[in-house]
Amino acid sequence: MKDNTSLVGGKVLLRQINDRVLIVQMLVMVFLCINLLLISMFFKNESFYTTTRYILFAVNLLSDSFLLVVSDILLILVFFNLTFQVWLCVIICFVVIVYTTVTPVTLTAMTLERYVAVCMPLHHGELCSTRNTINCILIIHALSSVPSIFIFSTFFGSASLKFYTKYQLCSVEIFILFRWQDNLRSAVYQIFFLIMCIIIVFCYVKIMKVAKAASGKDKRSSRKGLRTVALHGFQLLLCLIQLLCPFIESAIFISFISFYNARYANFVLFYVAPRCLSPLVYGVRDEVFLKALKNSATCVCKCP
Repeated sequence: MKDNTSLVGGKVLLRQINDRVLIVQMLVMVFLCINLLLISMFFKNESFYTTTRYILFAVNLLSDSFLLVVSDILLILVFFNLTFQVWLCVIICFVVIVYTTVTPVTLTAMTLERYVAVCMPLHHGELCSTRNTINCILIIHALSSVPSIFIFSTFFGSASLKFYTKYQLCSVEIFILFRWQDNLRSAVYQIFFLIMCIIIVFCYVKIMKVAKAASGKDKRSSRKGLRTVALHGFQLLLCLIQLLCPFIESAIFISFISFYNARYANFVLFYVAPRCLSPLVYGVRDEVFLKALKNSATCVCKCP
C-alpha cells in the first residue's frame, strides 16, 4: 500500500514538474521573441544606436535575454535533479551573477540619463554622448562584477581542490561554505540596494520638482520622464528582490521539493516579470520606438 501511494505521489510530482517546466518555457520564449524583435529594431535604425537611452535599453534587453536563457537552463537542471562538476558551475554562476546585477545597474544608469535629460537639458548632449555611453556600459559591467568577485574570491580561498571535481546541483548556495561568506554576500547586496534606491529616489524627487515648475510642452516632457523613472523604480524593486532570492532559497532548503518550489516561484516573479517591463518602458511607451515598430509591421504586412 505504501509503495502504491509513493508511486502515485511520484507520478503526480513528476507531472507537476513537467507542467511547470512547460509554463516557464512558454513564458521565456514569449519574452525572448519580444526582446529579439526590439533588439532587431534597435540595429535597423541609426538614430537608436547613437542615442544614450536607446543604447542602454539595448544593453538591458541583451543582458535580460542572455540571463533568461542561462537561468532557464539552470532551472531545468534543478527541476530534473541533474548535476555536473563544480568547476563548470563556477564559470556559469560567475557569469549569471554578473548579468543578474547588470540589469538593476543599467536601470539606475537609465534613470540618471532621464534625470540629466529633464533637469539638465543644456548639458544632456555633452554628458550623454556616444563615447560617454560606451564608458558607462564598461562601468556598469565593472560594478556588476563586484558581487561575483566577492563571492568567488572567498570560495576560492576556502574550498579544497577535491571540491571542484564533485558533482552538485548548480546553484550559488554550493559556494557558500561558511556563515561569514553568506553575511558578506548579504552586505554587498544590501550596499548595492541602498545606493540604487537613493539614486532612484533622488532622480524622482528632482524630476518631480521640474515637472511642477514647467509649463506646456516642457511639463508634458517632465511628466513623461517622471512616469519613466517610476516604472524604472518598480522594475528595479523587482530586480533587487531578485538579489534576495538566494537567501530565500537557502533559508527554506529543508527538502528538494521546498527548494524546487521556491526556485520556481522566484524565477517567475523576480527573473521573468521584471524583464517583461523593459519592452513596456521603452518599447511600447516610447513614441519613436513605437513608430518604428508600426512601420516594420506595415512593411511585413505589405510583403507577399
